[in-house]
Amino acid sequence: MDITKELVLEALSTVNDPDLKQDLVTLNMIEGVEVEGNKIKFSVVLTTPACPLKEVMRKDCVQALEAKFDKNIEVDITFDSIVTTSRLKGTNLLPGVKNIIAVASGKGGVGKSTVTSNLAVALAKTGAKVGIIDADIFGPSIHIMFGCEFEKPSVTTKDGKNLIMPIENHGVKLMSIGFLSNATDAMVWRGPMASSALKQFITDAEWGELDYLLVDLPPGTSDIHLTLVQTLPVTGAIIVTTPQKIAVTDAVRGVGMFKQGSINVPILGVVENMAYFTPEELPDNKYYIFGTGGGKELAKQFDTPFLGEVPLIQGIRESGDSGYPTSLKDGLASEAFQSLAESLAQEVAKRNATKPTTKVVEMIDGAGCSVK
Repeated sequence: MDITKELVLEALSTVNDPDLKQDLVTLNMIEGVEVEGNKIKFSVVLTTPACPLKEVMRKDCVQALEAKFDKNIEVDITFDSIVTTSRLKGTNLLPGVKNIIAVASGKGGVGKSTVTSNLAVALAKTGAKVGIIDADIFGPSIHIMFGCEFEKPSVTTKDGKNLIMPIENHGVKLMSIGFLSNATDAMVWRGPMASSALKQFITDAEWGELDYLLVDLPPGTSDIHLTLVQTLPVTGAIIVTTPQKIAVTDAVRGVGMFKQGSINVPILGVVENMAYFTPEELPDNKYYIFGTGGGKELAKQFDTPFLGEVPLIQGIRESGDSGYPTSLKDGLASEAFQSLAESLAQEVAKRNATKPTTKVVEMIDGAGCSVK
């Protein structure tokens, strides 16, 4: 049988994307098919550069082509990526940002900012364009975790408007109140002032083109959370917890806020931080000092994905203090965050393919909510 481009596409139409459950041809994920004798070359366009299923799809494509032709063919597959979005085209606010992801927790001290920082770096390492808004106005930490605590953002002019240029480090664009205030200054502000600061980070900063913008929210459920969903169409939220009952109980409230019918922000998944203690000199040992299974139970309770566990390792804390996130290094912690980043990217792609476009929440009389 002569190999033609049409027959190659026919064979590849039997290969499904493992997440989206549709074939690669229908999803327009096959590009640049070239045939020369028994040599077949093409690209698979993924929905994220952080896709963990590349090798599965490569294997499935090769098997489909060998079944169609024979095992003596030579198959050259390259992978590209175009991160998907569920935002409406023509959006005036942050038009270059494809996905806005809220990172939340029920209580403080669960490592939410550490998870945000390392997830952002892990996504950036895959080639994605990533930014972070540090929305914890009263307790900012992102500027420290990225080693930028003494830097001040510059200002640029665009279309006659002055815009703040986010600080960029380790491949991630950053905006935090920590860049704009002294370390010894207490932010003694009422809620509306903090909400106004968050709006400025959104409307008065030049974010440019981003695949993922992570918003590191303060603990609990507050004005800041409502300001975010009122101002931006949020793609989805991640809930960070630790295993123990008291942390999970508070995290339930965080999940409940986003799942309110009037707010209705999809939960992309649960991350269990400090899941177990592993001494760096004994990497195979696990000590569950905070209990086990809290994050998984939370995910099960709300029928939402469990993105994974992060161990309690001294090096994670040291990396955050030194401004060099552990995702930039090798080792167990870096591998955990890379796995989390891949799981998150998968859930964002599935959310964009299967759920309605994101919308902004509109508050009514400062109480109830409706969606625009």
